[in-house]
Amino acid sequence: MNDEAVRPAPGLVVFDVGGTTIRDRGEVPAAFAQALAAGGIAVDEREIAVWRGASKRDALRRLVGRELAGLSERGRPAKAAELYERFRAALAEKLARTADLSMPDAVATFERLKVAGMRIALNSGFDRDIMDLILSRVAWPAGLVDVVVCGEDVAHGRPAPDMIVASMERAGVRDAARVAVVGDTRLDMEAGANAGARYRIGVLTGAHDRATLERAPATHIVADLSAVPGVWGDDA
Repeated sequence: MNDEAVRPAPGLVVFDVGGTTIRDRGEVPAAFAQALAAGGIAVDEREIAVWRGASKRDALRRLVGRELAGLSERGRPAKAAELYERFRAALAEKLARTADLSMPDAVATFERLKVAGMRIALNSGFDRDIMDLILSRVAWPAGLVDVVVCGEDVAHGRPAPDMIVASMERAGVRDAARVAVVGDTRLDMEAGANAGARYRIGVLTGAHDRATLERAPATHIVADLSAVPGVWGDDA
Protein backbone atom coordinates (compact mmCIF):
# COMPACT_ATOMS: atom_id res chain seq x y z
CA MET A 1 0.00 0.00 0.00
CA ASN A 2 1.10 3.59 -0.69
CA ASP A 3 2.06 5.52 2.48
CA GLU A 4 3.69 8.58 0.89
CA ALA A 5 3.31 11.65 3.13
CA VAL A 6 2.43 14.11 0.37
CA ARG A 7 -0.26 12.97 -2.03
CA PRO A 8 -1.02 15.50 -4.77
CA ALA A 9 -4.65 15.64 -5.81
CA PRO A 10 -5.42 14.18 -9.24
CA GLY A 11 -6.85 16.12 -12.16
CA LEU A 12 -9.01 13.19 -13.30
CA VAL A 13 -10.75 10.49 -11.29
CA VAL A 14 -11.87 7.46 -13.30
CA PHE A 15 -14.64 5.44 -11.67
CA ASP A 16 -15.84 1.96 -12.50
CA VAL A 17 -19.62 1.54 -12.70
CA GLY A 18 -21.11 -1.75 -11.40
CA GLY A 19 -20.16 -2.33 -7.77
CA THR A 20 -18.41 1.03 -7.51
CA THR A 21 -20.75 3.89 -8.41
CA ILE A 22 -23.81 1.73 -9.16
CA ARG A 23 -25.17 -0.82 -6.69
CA ASP A 24 -24.45 -4.45 -7.56
CA ARG A 25 -27.14 -6.63 -6.07
CA GLY A 26 -26.16 -9.57 -8.25
CA GLU A 27 -28.05 -8.52 -11.38
CA VAL A 28 -24.99 -8.63 -13.64
CA PRO A 29 -23.63 -12.09 -12.70
CA ALA A 30 -27.18 -13.47 -12.69
CA ALA A 31 -27.86 -12.15 -16.19
CA PHE A 32 -24.46 -13.41 -17.36
CA ALA A 33 -25.09 -16.89 -15.95
CA GLN A 34 -28.56 -16.89 -17.50
CA ALA A 35 -27.16 -16.12 -20.94
CA LEU A 36 -24.46 -18.78 -20.63
CA ALA A 37 -26.97 -21.40 -19.53
CA ALA A 38 -29.15 -20.59 -22.54
CA GLY A 39 -26.14 -21.33 -24.73
CA GLY A 40 -25.38 -24.63 -23.03
CA ILE A 41 -22.32 -23.30 -21.21
CA ALA A 42 -22.06 -24.26 -17.54
CA VAL A 43 -19.70 -22.19 -15.37
CA ASP A 44 -19.63 -21.83 -11.60
CA GLU A 45 -19.82 -18.67 -9.53
CA ARG A 46 -16.07 -18.55 -9.04
CA GLU A 47 -15.41 -18.37 -12.77
CA ILE A 48 -18.10 -15.76 -13.28
CA ALA A 49 -16.37 -13.70 -10.58
CA VAL A 50 -13.15 -13.81 -12.62
CA TRP A 51 -14.91 -11.92 -15.43
CA ARG A 52 -16.16 -9.12 -13.16
CA GLY A 53 -15.00 -5.80 -14.59
CA ALA A 54 -14.25 -7.24 -18.03
CA SER A 55 -16.02 -6.54 -21.31
CA LYS A 56 -18.97 -8.90 -21.40
CA ARG A 57 -18.73 -9.23 -25.19
CA ASP A 58 -15.09 -10.23 -24.86
CA ALA A 59 -15.84 -12.63 -22.01
CA LEU A 60 -18.57 -14.36 -24.04
CA ARG A 61 -16.33 -14.64 -27.10
CA ARG A 62 -13.64 -16.32 -25.01
CA LEU A 63 -16.03 -18.65 -23.20
CA VAL A 64 -17.74 -19.69 -26.43
CA GLY A 65 -14.34 -20.36 -28.02
CA ARG A 66 -13.33 -22.51 -25.08
CA GLU A 67 -16.55 -24.32 -24.27
CA LEU A 68 -18.05 -24.63 -27.75
CA ALA A 69 -14.90 -25.33 -29.71
CA GLY A 70 -16.82 -27.70 -31.98
CA LEU A 71 -18.58 -24.78 -33.61
CA SER A 72 -17.26 -23.54 -36.94
CA GLU A 73 -15.08 -20.44 -37.23
CA ARG A 74 -18.16 -18.58 -38.42
CA GLY A 75 -20.46 -20.15 -35.85
CA ARG A 76 -18.51 -19.09 -32.77
CA PRO A 77 -18.79 -15.30 -33.23
CA ALA A 78 -22.46 -15.71 -34.14
CA LYS A 79 -23.09 -17.72 -30.96
CA ALA A 80 -21.20 -15.18 -28.84
CA ALA A 81 -23.28 -12.36 -30.35
CA GLU A 82 -26.48 -14.29 -29.64
CA LEU A 83 -25.49 -14.85 -26.02
CA TYR A 84 -24.57 -11.20 -25.60
CA GLU A 85 -28.06 -10.21 -26.74
CA ARG A 86 -29.51 -12.67 -24.22
CA PHE A 87 -27.32 -11.17 -21.51
CA ARG A 88 -28.31 -7.61 -22.46
CA ALA A 89 -32.01 -8.45 -22.47
CA ALA A 90 -31.82 -10.30 -19.14
CA LEU A 91 -29.89 -7.48 -17.50
CA ALA A 92 -32.25 -4.83 -18.85
CA GLU A 93 -35.19 -6.76 -17.41
CA LYS A 94 -33.53 -7.09 -14.01
CA LEU A 95 -32.48 -3.43 -13.87
CA ALA A 96 -35.97 -2.30 -14.84
CA ARG A 97 -37.24 -3.95 -11.65
CA THR A 98 -34.52 -2.41 -9.48
CA ALA A 99 -34.94 0.95 -7.77
CA ASP A 100 -32.22 3.25 -6.43
CA LEU A 101 -29.30 2.04 -8.53
CA SER A 102 -26.83 4.69 -7.39
CA MET A 103 -24.39 4.01 -4.58
CA PRO A 104 -25.46 6.22 -1.65
CA ASP A 105 -22.21 8.21 -1.59
CA ALA A 106 -21.81 8.64 -5.36
CA VAL A 107 -23.33 12.10 -5.82
CA ALA A 108 -21.72 13.61 -2.73
CA THR A 109 -18.33 12.22 -3.74
CA PHE A 110 -18.63 13.47 -7.31
CA GLU A 111 -19.65 16.92 -6.05
CA ARG A 112 -16.66 17.13 -3.68
CA LEU A 113 -14.29 16.26 -6.51
CA LYS A 114 -15.89 18.73 -8.92
CA VAL A 115 -15.69 21.56 -6.35
CA ALA A 116 -11.99 20.74 -5.98
CA GLY A 117 -11.55 21.18 -9.75
CA MET A 118 -11.22 17.54 -10.75
CA ARG A 119 -12.77 15.94 -13.79
CA ILE A 120 -14.79 12.73 -13.47
CA ALA A 121 -14.94 9.80 -15.88
CA LEU A 122 -16.96 6.59 -15.83
CA ASN A 123 -15.47 3.42 -17.31
CA SER A 124 -17.44 0.24 -17.84
CA GLY A 125 -17.04 -3.12 -19.54
CA PHE A 126 -20.69 -2.74 -20.56
CA ASP A 127 -21.49 -1.66 -24.07
CA ARG A 128 -23.08 1.73 -24.69
CA ASP A 129 -26.68 0.47 -24.82
CA ILE A 130 -26.46 -1.03 -21.33
CA MET A 131 -24.57 1.97 -20.01
CA ASP A 132 -27.27 4.31 -21.33
CA LEU A 133 -29.91 2.16 -19.62
CA ILE A 134 -28.07 2.31 -16.29
CA LEU A 135 -27.55 6.07 -16.46
CA SER A 136 -31.21 6.59 -17.31
CA ARG A 137 -32.10 4.96 -13.97
CA VAL A 138 -29.99 7.12 -11.65
CA ALA A 139 -31.00 10.57 -10.47
CA TRP A 140 -27.58 12.18 -10.78
CA PRO A 141 -27.56 15.94 -11.44
CA ALA A 142 -26.59 16.90 -14.97
CA GLY A 143 -22.95 17.78 -15.51
CA LEU A 144 -21.44 15.75 -12.67
CA VAL A 145 -19.77 13.26 -15.02
CA ASP A 146 -17.48 14.67 -17.73
CA VAL A 147 -16.59 11.52 -19.66
CA VAL A 148 -18.16 8.08 -20.18
CA VAL A 149 -16.08 5.37 -21.88
CA CYS A 150 -17.53 1.91 -22.53
CA GLY A 151 -16.05 -1.40 -23.57
CA GLU A 152 -17.09 -1.00 -27.20
CA ASP A 153 -15.36 2.40 -27.43
CA VAL A 154 -11.86 0.89 -27.28
CA ALA A 155 -9.89 -1.93 -28.88
CA HIS A 156 -9.13 -3.80 -25.65
CA GLY A 157 -11.03 -4.15 -22.39
CA ARG A 158 -9.54 -4.45 -18.92
CA PRO A 159 -6.89 -5.21 -17.80
CA ALA A 160 -5.67 -3.24 -20.82
CA PRO A 161 -5.48 0.50 -20.04
CA ASP A 162 -7.44 1.56 -23.14
CA MET A 163 -10.56 2.89 -21.37
CA ILE A 164 -8.44 4.93 -18.96
CA VAL A 165 -6.28 6.30 -21.76
CA ALA A 166 -9.40 7.24 -23.74
CA SER A 167 -10.79 8.98 -20.64
CA MET A 168 -7.58 10.94 -20.25
CA GLU A 169 -7.69 12.03 -23.87
CA ARG A 170 -11.31 13.15 -23.64
CA ALA A 171 -10.74 14.92 -20.32
CA GLY A 172 -7.59 16.67 -21.52
CA VAL A 173 -5.34 15.08 -18.90
CA ARG A 174 -2.07 13.88 -20.39
CA ASP A 175 -0.06 12.83 -17.32
CA ALA A 176 -1.09 9.51 -15.73
CA ALA A 177 0.47 10.74 -12.48
CA ARG A 178 -2.55 13.08 -12.29
CA VAL A 179 -5.05 10.22 -12.58
CA ALA A 180 -6.88 8.22 -9.92
CA VAL A 181 -8.70 4.99 -10.80
CA VAL A 182 -11.46 3.76 -8.49
CA GLY A 183 -13.01 0.30 -8.77
CA ASP A 184 -14.20 -2.80 -6.98
CA THR A 185 -12.33 -5.50 -8.93
CA ARG A 186 -8.85 -6.81 -9.53
CA LEU A 187 -9.18 -5.94 -13.22
CA ASP A 188 -9.91 -2.30 -12.35
CA MET A 189 -6.67 -2.12 -10.39
CA GLU A 190 -4.68 -3.90 -13.10
CA ALA A 191 -6.00 -1.54 -15.76
CA GLY A 192 -5.01 1.40 -13.56
CA ALA A 193 -1.50 0.02 -13.10
CA ASN A 194 -1.16 -0.62 -16.83
CA ALA A 195 -2.18 2.99 -17.48
CA GLY A 196 0.40 4.23 -14.98
CA ALA A 197 -2.24 5.90 -12.78
CA ARG A 198 -0.79 7.30 -9.55
CA TYR A 199 -3.80 6.21 -7.48
CA ARG A 200 -5.48 2.82 -7.81
CA ILE A 201 -8.21 2.80 -5.20
CA GLY A 202 -10.12 -0.37 -4.45
CA VAL A 203 -13.56 0.00 -2.86
CA LEU A 204 -15.14 -2.76 -0.78
CA THR A 205 -18.69 -2.25 -2.06
CA GLY A 206 -18.67 -4.64 -4.98
CA ALA A 207 -17.40 -7.88 -6.41
CA HIS A 208 -14.01 -8.42 -4.77
CA ASP A 209 -13.11 -8.55 -1.10
CA ARG A 210 -10.15 -6.98 0.66
CA ALA A 211 -7.94 -10.05 0.27
CA THR A 212 -8.48 -10.07 -3.50
CA LEU A 213 -7.84 -6.34 -3.83
CA GLU A 214 -4.71 -6.61 -1.68
CA ARG A 215 -3.34 -9.13 -4.18
CA ALA A 216 -4.11 -6.68 -6.98
CA PRO A 217 -1.94 -3.61 -7.70
CA ALA A 218 -4.09 -1.30 -5.56
CA THR A 219 -2.36 1.64 -3.91
CA HIS A 220 -5.23 2.15 -1.47
CA ILE A 221 -8.30 0.21 -0.30
CA VAL A 222 -11.28 2.06 1.18
CA ALA A 223 -14.66 1.04 2.53
CA ASP A 224 -16.74 3.09 0.11
CA LEU A 225 -16.79 6.10 -2.20
CA SER A 226 -17.02 8.63 0.62
CA ALA A 227 -13.41 7.83 1.57
CA VAL A 228 -11.97 8.44 -1.92
CA PRO A 229 -11.26 12.20 -1.59
CA GLY A 230 -9.44 11.56 1.68
CA VAL A 231 -6.82 9.46 -0.12
CA TRP A 232 -5.03 12.66 -1.18
CA GLY A 233 -5.90 14.58 1.97
CA ASP A 234 -9.21 16.22 1.02
CA ASP A 235 -10.96 15.58 4.31
CA ALA A 236 -13.14 18.68 4.22
